[in-house]
Amino acid sequence: QVQVVESGGGLVQPGESLRLSCVASGFTFSRAAMSWYRQAPGKERVLVASITVSGIKNYSDSVKGRFTISRDNAKNTVYLQMNSLKPEDTAVYYCNGRHMKNYWGQGTQVTVSS
Repeated sequence: QVQVVESGGGLVQPGESLRLSCVASGFTFSRAAMSWYRQAPGKERVLVASITVSGIKNYSDSVKGRFTISRDNAKNTVYLQMNSLKPEDTAVYYCNGRHMKNYWGQGTQVTVSS
């Protein structure tokens, strides 16, 4: 049974930081490309950051320089370190694993507001 579980969301003020975690099971994590997406109210889900099996990272222009994606294959976990948060980063953040199939978590809410 595949499980993808995000955690670490919450309410923060502009300029603060959060670290999201995603623990996956039920598929070969070390062979999966992992990504973070987000979906703001009334908008489509968009890619925020991704990391390949070999560790190559990619970021959307809106978060480049502020967010960092990383993975720990020993823990089947992918992280998203989010610094200098802005109100426009407010969204539900979803973890995605891709290895033969796409696997999604249930999402974690991030709200940036003063």
